[in-house]
Amino acid sequence: MSCSRPDPKGALVTTHSMASLIRNRLLQQLPPEDLRLLEGLLQPVALNVNDVLVHPNKPIEYAYFVEQGLCSVIAISPKDQRIEVADVGREGFSGTPIVLDVDSSPHLTFVQIAGSALRIAREDLRAVLAKSPALRTLLLRYVHTLIVLVGHTALSNGRAKIETRLARWILMCHDRLDGDEVPLTHQFLALMLGVRRSGVTTALHILEGEHIIRATRGRVTVLDRARLEEFAGDAYGVPEAEFVRVIGASIRNA
Repeated sequence: MSCSRPDPKGALVTTHSMASLIRNRLLQQLPPEDLRLLEGLLQPVALNVNDVLVHPNKPIEYAYFVEQGLCSVIAISPKDQRIEVADVGREGFSGTPIVLDVDSSPHLTFVQIAGSALRIAREDLRAVLAKSPALRTLLLRYVHTLIVLVGHTALSNGRAKIETRLARWILMCHDRLDGDEVPLTHQFLALMLGVRRSGVTTALHILEGEHIIRATRGRVTVLDRARLEEFAGDAYGVPEAEFVRVIGASIRNA
């Protein structure tokens, strides 16, 4: 399968083996014959910080299969109260309402950590879904895992201490990014956890005191992944295991 990809100078380069280049976990699971149906429809695009992929209550024009970076799904109240309910990295895609024959969502999806994605127009994706039961099943299974993730976010927010919730979110980001450094500002951590920035600072100090992470300006470095998982306890793990069960791949990057 061929696909045009930008070179470092911005020109388009044609590749002849898309399957070997794809980094998105979902697309990697597709049989070759189903992946070929997407030939010429997936467009490589850069994901810049604060790019909006899904505008609340507006038609969703594209689905984005994330290749690198991190996107945040934000719930917004009528009075503009906001909290992150899910994140999307290389394991998934934004624009899930398209698969459910829904044209818009009250949620906002934007790019929190820069990267890249393979973008496909809404109608093109729906046309391929009509031809490919394998793709439809795979994407519906991903929607299921996203529902499980949102449910456990609600459970964590309602029952866990702030430092436990922070450990969970750092693990989720660490799963979806390369390396041990996670670019997370205090402002975004407050949005993720639904708390004041002072609460974020206290929680970071607790994890740093345990020598599990190191927090600097706009960045968290994971020092001990195993202990971070122990600290998060059962706030972390169920959605990740469900992804492995129904998708057949791990969320965590190798």
